[in-house]
Amino acid sequence: MAIALVKVSKEISPARVAAFKILKQVETGAFSSILLASDELRLRAADKALCHELVLGVLRWQLRLDKILDHFSKRPIESLDPPVRIALRLGLYQLRHLTRIPPSAAVNESVSLVHVAGLSSATALVNAVLRRSTREPDFNPAAEVSDPLERIAIQTSHPVWLIDRWATAFGLDEAESFATSNNVMPPTAFRVVTNRVEESVIISRLTMAGAELESSNIVDRAWRVSGATLLLRELSAAGAIYLQDEASQLVARELEVKPRERVLDLCAAPGGKTTLIADRSGDSAFIVAADRSQTRMATVVNTMRLHELKSIRPVILEAVEPLPFAERSFDKVLVDAPCSGTGTLRRNPEIRWRLTPVDIVKLSAQQKQILRSAVEMVKPGGCLVYSTCSVEREENEEVIEEALARDERFELVKTSRTWPQREGCDGFFISVFQRRQD
Repeated sequence: MAIALVKVSKEISPARVAAFKILKQVETGAFSSILLASDELRLRAADKALCHELVLGVLRWQLRLDKILDHFSKRPIESLDPPVRIALRLGLYQLRHLTRIPPSAAVNESVSLVHVAGLSSATALVNAVLRRSTREPDFNPAAEVSDPLERIAIQTSHPVWLIDRWATAFGLDEAESFATSNNVMPPTAFRVVTNRVEESVIISRLTMAGAELESSNIVDRAWRVSGATLLLRELSAAGAIYLQDEASQLVARELEVKPRERVLDLCAAPGGKTTLIADRSGDSAFIVAADRSQTRMATVVNTMRLHELKSIRPVILEAVEPLPFAERSFDKVLVDAPCSGTGTLRRNPEIRWRLTPVDIVKLSAQQKQILRSAVEMVKPGGCLVYSTCSVEREENEEVIEEALARDERFELVKTSRTWPQREGCDGFFISVFQRRQD
């Protein structure tokens, strides 16, 4: 999605202009991760880093920022025009979270953003509210809140209904710990594309470039890295590495695909798990990568070609409908189901503001339908992995419980979870089923 930057005076940094534009698009339904990765975002490395920090920080802390702005503006922040609201959030985020930025720059450039947006009448308001906030830097909107759920919601910047459901499912302390972790920048994780290059060569290059590397504690041949950002981008663009969260890599590894096996990945896009399976199992495997979206499937195809993987067969299909394959024709089936994404709120913070309880119910029904179709594809003795990047019971335990109650041909081999506050990776739910021999 193109990001058309407005022409502004030299006083406003390109990073703030880009962040302002992206946040306006997110308010109308766009996704920050797509916009931040867009080729149209032509910024110097330092400006790009600041733009990422501003966009993701404002989205993560939106509720708490709004509560503070309500206090200093003496009116509900939601009553203001979106560009004014966004400029205020950007300014306050810098004042409260980015100590290296001078307060005058945070205030003045937020005022300028409103002016450039054609709302000059609001510049005095933005200036006054942000300057008031500098005089009370320790104001805490959660301090006087007695209800523990509402207090945690404000303190961690989450909707109350999400805190409530997590407290019911995991306990109040765990809910608070999880919500707190959702506001922490996730580590960068990657895997080496061993079909293209030796792992030792890549690790040596990164180490020599000053990167700090740590092998994953939850999945073999996955790495965490900090530093050497430019080299990481270069290696990724060249197809030598693939940036992928450790929990996502764990899902693919749980399938344990062997050479010459037939594999069906029913919800393959954007292709991280599919290409990992292909990279580890070799060209003799036969992997059907299926997805409903032609646009998203193009990403799978591009990655497949970049990584020089020959075992993947892309297919466009609706996984909730009868599948166009013979029953019992695959050794391994992966259902990485469409889900709410509540385990990835660190990376996709706007999800928390868009998701509703009704969405979770609808997703659960869809996941059950996909699983009903998927189980018919598994050979006797074969394996099926069901996973989501959600922490919601309706999308996880209830889905597999219904599947096991309905179909006695399968037994549950193992179930595991990952959590950002525990393992430091995305929150995933993974269940491994095996079909009994007839």
